[in-house]
Amino acid sequence: MAARFVQTGGHRKAVRSVKSAAVDTLLAVNGTLMRGLALNGHLLAAGATFVREARTAPLYRLWSIGDRHPAMLRVASGGAAIAVEVWSVPAAGLADILAKEPPGLCIGKVRLDDDSEVLGVLGEPILCEGQREITAHGGWRAYLTARRG
Repeated sequence: MAARFVQTGGHRKAVRSVKSAAVDTLLAVNGTLMRGLALNGHLLAAGATFVREARTAPLYRLWSIGDRHPAMLRVASGGAAIAVEVWSVPAAGLADILAKEPPGLCIGKVRLDDDSEVLGVLGEPILCEGQREITAHGGWRAYLTARRG
C-alpha cells in the first residue's frame, strides 16, 4: 500500500491508496504457444512469463489438427501424461491469448502430474474428429521431432 499526502485546511494528512493488484493465472500450454514455437509471441505480448516444464496427469489424449497445432482432450480412460509448459499470465492478458488461439481451442482446468490443477489450453471434441491422434508421442514437440524424421 502506498501513502500519499493531501492538504486539508492547514493540515497534511497521510492517505493510503490500494492499487488493484492484478493477479496472475497459471496457464498450461501444450502446442504452438510453447517457447520458440509459432504463437509463443502471443504469451510474451500479454506479459506472460515462463514458470516451468511439466507433464499432465495421465488423463489426456492429444491430436494433431492438420499438423498446424495440437488439441488436448481429457478422457475417462486411455489417457496419457502430456508434456506442457506452465506460464504465469496476467489476468488481463488471458482473454487476449484465448482470442488469438485457433478456432476450436478453449481454456479449461488441467490436472498436472504433481496433482495440482491449473488452467490450460484444451480442444473441443469436434475439432479432433478425423484428425491424427498423437498421444503416443507424449507431446507436441516430440511429435514435431518424429515427423521431421
